[in-house]
Amino acid sequence: MSFSPREPQTQHRLMSRCLELAALAPASGDVPVGGVLVSADGVVLGEGFNTRERDADPSGHAEINALRAAAAAMGTWRLDGCSLVVTLEPCSMCAGAISQSRISTVIFGAWDKKAGAAGSVFDVLREPRLNHWVEIQPGVRRQECSALLREFFAEQRG
Repeated sequence: MSFSPREPQTQHRLMSRCLELAALAPASGDVPVGGVLVSADGVVLGEGFNTRERDADPSGHAEINALRAAAAAMGTWRLDGCSLVVTLEPCSMCAGAISQSRISTVIFGAWDKKAGAAGSVFDVLREPRLNHWVEIQPGVRRQECSALLREFFAEQRG
């Protein structure tokens, strides 16, 4: 079976899993963000959701947790050819880790207009002065991803 991160059907299927993972985060007070990291041939290598509150860990973002799981599964920090699917545009910390791990593609749902680092506030993933550039594919199931975040923050305020 061939895998292409460009295929909308594949992106939607993987984003479904990301949304399921994101829904786990609010139980511990964490922002609902979920991510799945897949190999070049479409094998899921790692999954994660936000665990900052749960683990009292400032690096407990969905992307970092998925990267750690994938690196452990692969036995290497180099995740060449892999794709990361995540419900929210990565922040600068996550974008730095994504770039350092040599991921090829990041597919995300909602833009983060306050802290995004894949084109909205910063563009770490495509910064020409860095030695690795990452292809981004934004807006996959954007409305669902955005709604999950809006509902969470409305509950927090209410």
